[in-house]
Amino acid sequence: MSAAPILLIIIVAQLRQILKKEKASPELQEILRRSLFVSIALLVLNTIPFVGPFAKWVINAGLLLVIYTVYNREELQRFRNYMYAYIPLLLVLITNDLVSLLPVAWEDTISDYMSVVQGFAIIWMIAMLFIANKQNKALRTEEAKREVEEKMKQIAEEKKAELEVLVAERTRELHKQKEELQQAVEDLKSTQDQLIHAEKMASLGELTAGIAHEIQNPLNFVNNFSEVNMELAAELNEDVDKMNITPEDKTHLISMVNMIRQNQDKINYHGKRADSIVKGMLQHSRTGTGIKEPVELNSLVDEYVRLSYHGLRAKDKGFNATLDIHLDPAIDKVMALPQDLGRALLNILNNAFYAVNEKKQEGIESYSPTLTVHTKLVDKGRKWVYISIRDNGNGIPDSVKDKIFQPFYTTKPTGKGTGLGLSLSYDIISKGHGGELRMNSREKEYTEFIIKLPL
Repeated sequence: MSAAPILLIIIVAQLRQILKKEKASPELQEILRRSLFVSIALLVLNTIPFVGPFAKWVINAGLLLVIYTVYNREELQRFRNYMYAYIPLLLVLITNDLVSLLPVAWEDTISDYMSVVQGFAIIWMIAMLFIANKQNKALRTEEAKREVEEKMKQIAEEKKAELEVLVAERTRELHKQKEELQQAVEDLKSTQDQLIHAEKMASLGELTAGIAHEIQNPLNFVNNFSEVNMELAAELNEDVDKMNITPEDKTHLISMVNMIRQNQDKINYHGKRADSIVKGMLQHSRTGTGIKEPVELNSLVDEYVRLSYHGLRAKDKGFNATLDIHLDPAIDKVMALPQDLGRALLNILNNAFYAVNEKKQEGIESYSPTLTVHTKLVDKGRKWVYISIRDNGNGIPDSVKDKIFQPFYTTKPTGKGTGLGLSLSYDIISKGHGGELRMNSREKEYTEFIIKLPL
């Protein structure tokens, strides 16, 4: 019996064993399992006299197919070392079968040589199988080592990723703590500035109160006696009219009395102006309790807009203006000094209504006095509240914009303002509340004051 079917079974079985270790595809493993059964069947058929010759050539074809498959399938690359051991013996066995087809004389002559060649092929197979096993063991060891390295590398990458996540989280925490510390420092500075401002204003208030008290008494006498003198001058005019003197003397006396009345009018006017300046200084130096409390900002703004508007209408019945009020409903309560903040709003609103009233009196036909008031909540890392007060009056000239918040500076005519309103408002917003007060204006078009308060 030929050794070809046994060799086919050995090769197919060895292929299956290697592919199991290599975890080859189930499809290929199934093909090899069936091939093993076919090889065993061919071995049985090879022993049957009538079927044996045909089975012999099928086995040879199977051996050639195995060689072809091993060298053309990438997943069978590992088995190629073994095929180097089997190929010489396979060729010898196929050659023997081909020799059996020759005449008997030739077959006997060649058979002797083929027996020797087959012996060498078997020795070659044994030696190469030994070498192939050794190479495969070394290769598996190297692959196992590489797998361990890959696994260690993967573990290192995972640990690195975990560390990066931890570092990122820690960095975020540190960044957040830094921002909180910076915010705390800013709040501390703001509180410190407010305390210093409160102390300064308290000291100034005491000093101003003393000075104002000393000025107020003689000023009251000047105002009161100027009014009395005006009344006496009116009575003197009536008495002179009744006197029995010449018309020339009567005219002369009445003229002198009128001059006295005019002088008293001027004394009374400037005395009252001085009184308003003293009161303004007292108001500028006076502070509230210094304790902030929750304030409904929208309600406060709306209240003081109405208060300022109706206050001006009480003085000027013919005055009317369009009120464009937009209050952001997202604004909740704001920590503030309500009296001081209301005083600042009232100063700005009074100036706005005064500006539109002055422009209206210029007689421009298409002009409609309008006051626009907006509140808005803005969240840019820290929450702020913006209050915008805009009028469409004559605006403020560029040449005086830098002086607008200076004490005792006013753009109003003499006697119309003390120049303390905007200065007081600026101190209340910036120092009393840690906010900002800005002004935008275009001459002959508009003036806008923007109040920025922290939450």
